[in-house]
Amino acid sequence: MTTFIKISSLVFAFLVSIALSIAAGTPEQEKAFVDKYKTAFEGKDAATLESFLYTQGSDPAAVEFYKMMQSGEAGQKISTIELVSLTPEDVKKAASPMDGPTGKVCLTLKPIKKLVIKVETKDANGSSTSSTENLIAEKDGKFVIPVPGPCK
Repeated sequence: MTTFIKISSLVFAFLVSIALSIAAGTPEQEKAFVDKYKTAFEGKDAATLESFLYTQGSDPAAVEFYKMMQSGEAGQKISTIELVSLTPEDVKKAASPMDGPTGKVCLTLKPIKKLVIKVETKDANGSSTSSTENLIAEKDGKFVIPVPGPCK
């Protein structure tokens, strides 16, 4: 009986991993998302950057914070941008309630990837590098950045 449970668990885990890879979009969709985000970011296109935010069911204060964060470094040249798979720590963190501006909040959609952006700035005083990460979910075939809302 325990062998049956172990085999069933392995088969289930395999099927879940296949389903997640299918739900995660195609490489072409990922490239189009990254290219569109990079163009909007470097062009300081606040409206397009905000269009990536999934705000349904989100805390209004969190929405304003995310909008501010989206445009904070916008206009600068991106040195690298990529969609990467979530680590087990990312998955655990995304599923846990977070401290928000009005109390505990949770993500409104389950993330499937992480957008990692690195910006390098050089001037007469030297250079600096900053890195930001956004969790990415998929809603209606579109990649979005879920904004947290009240936990359910």
